[in-house]
Amino acid sequence: MNRELHIVGFQVGRETYGVPITSLHEIVRVPEITAVPDAPDYLEGVINLRGKIVSVMDLRKRFGDKQATLKKQNRILVVEHSGKLAGLIVDSASEVLKIPSEDVEAPPAVFQEGGLNCVTGLGKVRGRLVVLLDMTKLLAPASLLQHNGNTETKIAKAEARGAAAP
Repeated sequence: MNRELHIVGFQVGRETYGVPITSLHEIVRVPEITAVPDAPDYLEGVINLRGKIVSVMDLRKRFGDKQATLKKQNRILVVEHSGKLAGLIVDSASEVLKIPSEDVEAPPAVFQEGGLNCVTGLGKVRGRLVVLLDMTKLLAPASLLQHNGNTETKIAKAEARGAAAP
C-alpha cells in the first residue's frame, strides 16, 4: 500500500521544512507579540489568538540565527501539541506537500549527535529536500531546557575541572 505524508511546507532561511498537516491549527500574520521575562531568546513571547494565549517561538532563532528580524512576509504557524497551541514564526508558509512514504529517508546520524533530534526525516520533493520536524521534540520543555542546559552543563564541568586542579 502506497502511503503519503501530508506536510505543511514552510521556509526558514533558504531551507524548506515541514510539519504534519494534522498538527497545524492555522497560519496567521504576525500580530503584536507580548514579551515574557526570563524566556530563552528564541521564545518571542505570547499572542492573544481569539481569546487564547499562544506562546510564540521564532524558528530562525531556535535554529541558530541570532540576527533574525521580523519582516512583512513572516507568518506564524499555529500548531497543536499535547492539547495546547504554540506559534512558530517562519519566513513564509509555502504549500501543502504530499510526499510518498518511500521518498522519506531517516535523518543522518550526525543530526542526532549534534542535538538536532527534532528532525524526523528528509523528504524528497521535486528535486529538493524538505526537512521534516517532530513537533513533540521541537516544542517539548525538555528540548528547550536541553538547548540552554548544554551551556550550563559545560560551565559546571569546567568549574569541576577547575576545582580539581591543584
